[in-house]
Amino acid sequence: MRIRALVAKEFLDLGRNRAALVPVVIVTLVSLLIPFFVILAVPAMTGRPLGADPALARVGETMGLPRDLSPEIAVEAFLFQQFLLLFLFTPITGAMSLASHAIVGEKQARTLEPLLATPITTYELLVAKVLGALIPTLMISSAGLVLYLAGIAAFADSGVFAAVITVRTLVLTVFIGPAAALVSLQAVIVISSRVNDARTAQQFGVLIILPLTLIFIAQFTGSFLLTVPVMALVGVGLLVVWVFLTLLSVALFERESILTRWR
Repeated sequence: MRIRALVAKEFLDLGRNRAALVPVVIVTLVSLLIPFFVILAVPAMTGRPLGADPALARVGETMGLPRDLSPEIAVEAFLFQQFLLLFLFTPITGAMSLASHAIVGEKQARTLEPLLATPITTYELLVAKVLGALIPTLMISSAGLVLYLAGIAAFADSGVFAAVITVRTLVLTVFIGPAAALVSLQAVIVISSRVNDARTAQQFGVLIILPLTLIFIAQFTGSFLLTVPVMALVGVGLLVVWVFLTLLSVALFERESILTRWR
């Protein structure tokens, strides 16, 4: 109940500072525009279909798509699936500014002192900070994902949409994405509670993008394939890391001394 009240407070603060959501919207729009430009606009402008590229055709065959798909549809489906990884970046990069200010911003605004004087526990406070940053960004990211899938259904070749809607896509967007965002945001909360500069916390939190970027590149080259079992293990691992970071953040957050240290 108290976590819900704290999350509602975060939403009220966000309502007074809606510009903080601008990075989320920008990242979502970029994630929408890049795939359609690369997959549909570029071949139309060059007159060279994607299926004519032997390297892409070979990589597309490794995705386990139906054998009756034409090379063009198989490559399009492969690329649209790979670009789904961009939607993992949205809740991470977009929420960094929110999470990095979660503790530092409260201190700078002189609102942390009365908040810590209430009966709320440290666990409730920190979890509410994470949820307050995660929920709005996930809502925007989900809206972008719906538009992405609607765009595939409307503009891609017939058969691409059905090939993209798979268990792999579901696990990636519903499980891996939120789990990666939780880990990143909780890491920022840990750092934000120990420093007095929001930018420092933000820079450390974005480090999770590095392994995601490597996976994104490896997927395109065909050197590494995220199968459904592998993604399920990754998701479970991320949740375990999030639980660890949550416990660590509670242990490191010194309610009595944190205010005097930052004076």
